[in-house]
Amino acid sequence: MRIESLARLTLSDGPSAQAFFTDAQVLAAQCGVALRTPPPEPTTCCGRGCNGCVWEGFFAAAEFWREDALKALRAVKAF
Repeated sequence: MRIESLARLTLSDGPSAQAFFTDAQVLAAQCGVALRTPPPEPTTCCGRGCNGCVWEGFFAAAEFWREDALKALRAVKAF
């Protein structure tokens, strides 16, 4: 997978976030880049759509991880 293909993937739910984490880690390994561990999925959601749901925190952390990973991969591919 190429970096720009990876960058187009969205983090719309748990499975898409996990797929992104896996694809990014595979590409990073191929490029010799070490990425930090992605955030774990929450295990305490009650499913009631609470304001401040644990999934909101997960997706915020996942988006931060995504941007960090893409930045690291683009830096290596620039050379």
